[in-house]
Amino acid sequence: MPTTDTPSAGFASASVPRHLARGAVGFGALAAALALLPVFGPATLLLAPVGLVALRGCPMCWAIGLAQTVSRGRLRRECANGRCELKR
Repeated sequence: MPTTDTPSAGFASASVPRHLARGAVGFGALAAALALLPVFGPATLLLAPVGLVALRGCPMCWAIGLAQTVSRGRLRRECANGRCELKR
């Protein structure tokens, strides 16, 4: 039975600009949580969960999602007869 990956699978976003905006919010919040720690104290660590939610768990998850978002619509996996291939 042939199957293909759905466009909504994985960590991909709806568009590249939206994904980059999520990355800016996520990495910005993580950087601010650490950089502002000496100035404002431990309260700035509340920005860390905001950053992790924006990155969908971890920076590597965001990077994988970026690759999926960029390649969406260009590559498709098709499986038939127990063998899977990437097709354009």
